[in-house]
Amino acid sequence: MNKEYLDNLRRLLDRLENTQEDTLDRVCELCADKVAKGGLMYFFGTGHSHMICEEPFYRAGGLACVYPILETDLMLHEGASKSSFYERMQDLGAAIIDNSPLGSGDVLFLISNSGRNAVIVDAALRAKQKGATTVAITSVNHSSSVSSRHAGGKRLFEVCDYVLDNGGVPGDASVTLSGLEQPIAPTSTVIDATIVNLVSIGTAQRLLARGITPPVFLSANTDKGDSANKGIIDEYKRRIPML
Repeated sequence: MNKEYLDNLRRLLDRLENTQEDTLDRVCELCADKVAKGGLMYFFGTGHSHMICEEPFYRAGGLACVYPILETDLMLHEGASKSSFYERMQDLGAAIIDNSPLGSGDVLFLISNSGRNAVIVDAALRAKQKGATTVAITSVNHSSSVSSRHAGGKRLFEVCDYVLDNGGVPGDASVTLSGLEQPIAPTSTVIDATIVNLVSIGTAQRLLARGITPPVFLSANTDKGDSANKGIIDEYKRRIPML
């Protein structure tokens, strides 16, 4: 077992706790405000980052007020290199947001480790034009080390209302093996998923403090799961058709 990778993750989790708490608290308070007023929490990412959009969606122990924006051309299962091509396309991100129900009462989480590609930056800019609040989940270290591929020259962390920094190294891969020039073992997925779940917990805590029971799914693979989730699905399916 490679202990270096585990040590890297522990270090990044400690960093997350020690440096991102204030921003996480503000984001959770914001999400609680929006959800209490009927808003939704939207998630958008490309390539491997789309997995972070699926992490909180229809998840045992997850909030029901989550809307993942999943575009197959930007995912890997229909062509990995095609995904890379499309994520660099100017104006596509704005079109994706325009074709979603995102509005001024919502929060959009935008996940991109590099934060440099046109689609993710355009999506953030258009979401702000529509009055939504934007939250970047990114590596500021990685993003600061590269140029923007967006026509406006900005990276994701430079255009969002809030930035949650996963602390990853440029290139994301964190372990160097003897005899292998290329580093191996990325950290962003583990840390980003942790961030998303901390947001879910913090939002639920704040709703409970206001006397509002948060809509949380029970595992469908428990004996009571289907019956417990039916009412939640019935309530949200008209707004989140993927349910």
